[in-house]
Amino acid sequence: MTQAARRIGRTLAFVLPVVLVLSGTLAVATVPWAEGPAHSRIATASAADASTKAGPRAPQDVLRERLIAELQEKDPGTALTSLQREITARPSLARHCAGLARALGRAAVAAYGPARAQAHARPVCDTSYAAGVAASH
Repeated sequence: MTQAARRIGRTLAFVLPVVLVLSGTLAVATVPWAEGPAHSRIATASAADASTKAGPRAPQDVLRERLIAELQEKDPGTALTSLQREITARPSLARHCAGLARALGRAAVAAYGPARAQAHARPVCDTSYAAGVAASH
């Protein structure tokens, strides 16, 4: 009887975290705010805006471009590892982590397709990468 209990315990120890991560990913991906306000914003330019020089770029924008380039050159897993490393090294970027991870998810779907992009998902920034993948297809 103890051997059967151990077997059940081992099975639950393996299956339960997988189910929790997948259900959390699906829950985040189906919430209306998962796409964020960026999709509803319309960018407009005026003549006054066109004549001014661009100011210094925000660190998160520079990081986003670098991570997307790394994703396209190598693979999404490498870019996610770099994102985690950057967030650890520069805690001021932590508030942008979810947006950066979602952008990586969308770029991964565009570059590799949904199945291959999802294969690289990991819990960086509360599964925002997976939400970006899900929102893109």
